[in-house]
Parts: sequence; C-alpha cells; structure tokens
Amino acid sequence: MSQPRLLGGRYELDQLIGRGGMAEVYRARDLRLDRMVAVKMLRHDMARDHTFQMRFRREAQSAASLNHPSIIAVYDTGEDMVDGLAIPFIIMEHVDGRTLKELLDDDRRLLPERCAEVTDGILRALEYSHQNGIVHRDIKPANVMLTRQAEVKVMDFGIARAMNDNQATMTQTSQVIGTAQYLSPEQARGERVDARSDIYSTGCVLYELLTGGPPFVGDSPVSIAYQHVREEPVPPSQADPEIPAWLEQITLRAMTKDREQRYQTAEEMRQDIQRGLQGMPTEASTMAMAAAGATSSLPPADDRGRDDYGDDDYYDDDRDEGKGKRVALWVALGLAVAAALGFALWLFMQSPAETIEIPDVQGMSQSDAEQALEQRGFENVSVEEENHGEIEEGNAIGTDPAAGQERTATSDITLRISTGPGSEEIPNVVGQDRDTAAQTLQDAGFEVGDTSEEASSSYPAGQVVRTDPPGGQSADPGSRIDMVISSGPEQVQVPDLSNMTREEAEGALSDAGLNASFQEEPSEEVDPGRVTRQDPEGGAEVDPDSSVTVWLATEPEDDEPTEESPTETPPTPPEGGGDGEPPEGWPSELPWPPDEG
Repeated sequence: MSQPRLLGGRYELDQLIGRGGMAEVYRARDLRLDRMVAVKMLRHDMARDHTFQMRFRREAQSAASLNHPSIIAVYDTGEDMVDGLAIPFIIMEHVDGRTLKELLDDDRRLLPERCAEVTDGILRALEYSHQNGIVHRDIKPANVMLTRQAEVKVMDFGIARAMNDNQATMTQTSQVIGTAQYLSPEQARGERVDARSDIYSTGCVLYELLTGGPPFVGDSPVSIAYQHVREEPVPPSQADPEIPAWLEQITLRAMTKDREQRYQTAEEMRQDIQRGLQGMPTEASTMAMAAAGATSSLPPADDRGRDDYGDDDYYDDDRDEGKGKRVALWVALGLAVAAALGFALWLFMQSPAETIEIPDVQGMSQSDAEQALEQRGFENVSVEEENHGEIEEGNAIGTDPAAGQERTATSDITLRISTGPGSEEIPNVVGQDRDTAAQTLQDAGFEVGDTSEEASSSYPAGQVVRTDPPGGQSADPGSRIDMVISSGPEQVQVPDLSNMTREEAEGALSDAGLNASFQEEPSEEVDPGRVTRQDPEGGAEVDPDSSVTVWLATEPEDDEPTEESPTETPPTPPEGGGDGEPPEGWPSELPWPPDEG
C-alpha cells in the first residue's frame, strides 16, 4: 500500500474535495498541529505558465492579508517538486460545509429571509476586504461556502486586485476575467473595477438564491455579458411571488447598471438588509417608491397636450413631434446596441496580440527597471516587495513572468523589488494556547502586540485563531504581532417553534444549526401534530449543534367518568357465639335465637 503524499514535511494529503479551472483542493492533516486543513494546489498542466503561477501567488497574498471570520483563512504556502517542476500550494482553513453552487445544483432553496442572512455574511467579508483595499472581482455561488454551523465563508481571491491598482481592469489578452453570469456591467465593458463591482455580483448571487437561477442566461459568455450591459433582470417576484418586496428592491438596487445608483459600500447594502429583516423601511424601498411616484405624477400624453396648450390642432402637431422623437430614440438605441455587440464580439474574438520578450532587469534600480519594461512596450507593470539576502534594498530581484519569457503588451508583469536582508519569518502559532503562542513569538524575536477574542467553532476557547501579520510572512525582528484568541463557539439563538408541524420545526432548527428531539403529549389547545412546547424555549442562546426537545400534540385522552360497581357490604358477624350457641351470660330460660316477634 502506497504512503500518503506529504507536503512540506507536515501536510499529509487525504482526498480530493474540489477541482477548479486552475487548481485542485485536497483535504489534508497538519501533522505538526494535528488538525485538518485544505490544500489548494496549482494544476500540473498550469504550473509551467508563469501567468497562472503569479495569479496563484496573488491569491495567497490577498487572502493571507485578510483576517476575518467570513473569509477562509490562509495558514501557509509552499512548493512541491513533481517531475522537476515546482507546484505551488496554499494551506487554508478546512471548512466543513458546502458551496452555494452545490446547494443550488441540488435545488436546495432557502427561505427569502435565510437568503438575506447569507448575503449579509458575504457583505461582511467584502466590507472587510474593501476596507483593506482589495476588490474580490469574482463573487459567485461557487466561491461562497455555508458551514454546518450556518456560517458564511468567502474564498478564492485568485483574481483579486488592490483598489489603488491603476491597471485593475477586467480585460486581459482578449479575455474577460471573472464569471460571465455574475459580471458587473463595467467588468463586461473592460472598465476599471471598484468595490461597487463586487456589490453588483453579490446582487446577482442574491437573485439566484431567491429564484433558483441567475439573472441572465445565454448561449455564450458574449450574449450574457451583453445582457449585463443592456438589459434589466426580470423582477425576482415574477419567479416566486412569496419573495418580500423589500428584498426584491434591495436585489434590484444592487444590480443597477449605473454604479453611482447602486449601494456605494457593502456596509450600506448590509444595513439595508438588516432594516428589512427587522421590519423597518429600507432605502431601496424608499427609492423605488420615489421613482414610482415621479413616474405616476406625469399626466397622460393626451391630457398633457390639452392642459398645456388648450388647442386640439396644436396638440395633434405636438403628438406627431413626440412620435418622431420616439422613432429617433429607438434608432439611436438600435445603433448603440449594435455598437456594444460589435465591441463585445471584438473583445472576445480578436486574434492574439503580438508578443514581446521580457527584459532582464535584475540588479537595476526600481526606476530603471520600470523604465526598461515600459520601453519594451509592457503596459501593466505592478511592483511587489520582498526580502532578499543578496540584492541591495531598492533594486530589482527580477520579474514574474521571468526574463526571456514572451508576453503581450497588455499582460500583467510583476516587478519584484528587494527590501534587503534581515527580516525573519513569523512562526505559525494558530492552534496554540495563548501562553505557548506568546512564548513562541518571543523566542523567534518578535513582540506580542494586542490580544483580542472572537467566537470560533474551529478552535477551542483559549487557542489562537490567527495572528496579524499571519504566520509564514516576513517581518523585521522586534515587530509587534497581534493575536486573536478563540472564546469558544459562537452561540446561536433557538427559534420559536410554537404551533409548527414536525417538518417545519425540524427545518427551522436545521437552518439554525441545531438538532431536534421529538416527543408527544396530549393537548386540547393545539392541533395534533403541531408543537406544544420546546426546551430550550425560543430566543434562548445555546451552543451550535445543541439538541432542542420538541413536544408534538396528540389527541386528548377521554376523561368521561365510568360506571363503577357498587361496593358490597361485608356481612355482620352474629352477635352470638359460634355454631349457633347463645352468647355468654344469655339466660338459659330464654330461647336462642330469640323469637323475632
């Protein structure tokens, strides 16, 4: 029997649990910390392409810099040699759950309020990401996980870019980056993206959660991208009339074509969802009512002509003029549609551009290296700093892709600049107790900074959930390392199950991450088969995966009194002696027994 594959001397691969366009994900055991992790490895056939290697490293760097409960944590990175080829891998938090795509593929529809809560979790992750200057750019159901404890986890920052990256558009070498069904209009047009692009994609995900299907479908990515740019989605309530109006309005505002009319931040959209869940008026509803009111306040065309002019002859001329304007408008729209479609077809189908050889810039100053790349014709040059023991601080270590490779002028080129020697690697103390972790960091030459606590279902109370900066990154000796300590699993609220059926109660508890234990009892107040009471009661705070005892009503027992047999009176023993003898002292001259007369 072959031995399990071991990465980095500590990660023992178990089984393949996921496969994507450029990577495979395995479940593995961290032998050093004795815990389960997820290992994401670049596919072997992609590993020779430096563009994919750069994108893979960018995912690790982006995710590792984001420490948030709603973002899958990155613990470690490394490379594994296979047939002389270095295969990069990322060690991530192992999440016991399913992606939203898997739930949708299984036709597991969520209640509208639950859809809003899931979206709230996505927005929490995005708000944190955006505050740290990173746009995800690929929010879709396949990149959002729902744990068994009903927690939301956002993953796959493979195409994430910094918001201050001037080259962070969505076109690259005649392709559009992202998934067509969730592209924002500006992504489809190849324009610069920002946080509001993620909000549009989140609106598309919410739309699919509510209706069971994406807002736009087509035979090709081109046709779908065109619809994102030009067409309005069918209102979700037409697919399911049970969807609340406030939630539909939030969804449609997030998917507004003009990004200036969308929610401007993830937090703004999240607060609107919270208002809706609490039964309060939402901003989206207010805007929709205002728009409807403005439209309804316009008088009909006939009345408007007569009221304004009071002359039927003039009114007829005005109506003809309006008709001509409408014809002109339709012609203009037709031309715009044709132009947009032509641009989209050109974007997707243009022939590959001429390639340019990347120059060798090692040892040059940063300004000289940037100038050399620009003179060669490269347009998208970004800079990354890293420690190097031999290259002087401020000089170029090299490029990614490496010198000598050929790329198009619009390809992403990363210029690696040395920050000089002397930095130390931060030890990974995740999973250690507070005191042990502090000692480990101090032994490595670092100072312990701020310590905070947060609820975690992955680590027992008192263990380190993460550090900032995270383990595996480099920092100067003496740097302060902040620690986040687990306070134990976050408690969940028990739902009120009063008068529910067994199936409804079981579903409500399952959605809350709780288990059900059913019992029966007769009841005159509650219909048979419905909940009479529960323990713990609704509103109580309990640990995830706790059990709730639920009593279901049965028919009441028959309480009518039954006819009882009369109690027999025991016979009175004779007053005389036994065997018919008279009692002691009875006069002998009198007869016994005495005469009844």
